[in-house]
Amino acid sequence: MKTIIIASTNPVKIASVREGFDAMFAHEKYSFEGISALSSVSHQPRSDRETEKGALSRVRNAKKDRPDADYWVGIEGGVEESGKTMEAFAWVVIESKEGVVGKGKTGTFMLPPKVAELIRNGKELGEADDIVFGESNSKQKMGAVGLLTNNVIDRTAYYTHAVILALIRFTSRNKVLYSVRV
Repeated sequence: MKTIIIASTNPVKIASVREGFDAMFAHEKYSFEGISALSSVSHQPRSDRETEKGALSRVRNAKKDRPDADYWVGIEGGVEESGKTMEAFAWVVIESKEGVVGKGKTGTFMLPPKVAELIRNGKELGEADDIVFGESNSKQKMGAVGLLTNNVIDRTAYYTHAVILALIRFTSRNKVLYSVRV
């Protein structure tokens, strides 16, 4: 059985990693464990680059904490200004014990102006969502994407696709493709 360490204790992130690995490697057996790992970026990353760095830092910090695992997974949600609007997205970084790194990114979506304004004033996305939508701890449930799509896409499904994209490098067929240098 292979051990997967998720650099978060958020049940949504743990579920999305489980679903992603199960979808890509249904024949494998895994144990999944969420641990607290620092992102080494601001609480609400405000750019694509900072968000990706946060996911990678979570992997590195989880690896220091639990060096005995087979895979480490970092998921970091972020926002970025795009003209007059603000968009939300997340990065997923996965590293294997062999040192292979895969990355995937969610789709982006525009945030409502009231949510964006709260973020500009220092709130995290989850906190801003809770204020605007009258929710409590929505980031550990449906998240902004679930609130805005009426749960047509919840936060788990939203992250699961990015986990699957990050796992592309780890499939037996693609290991060879990614090892060839051009």
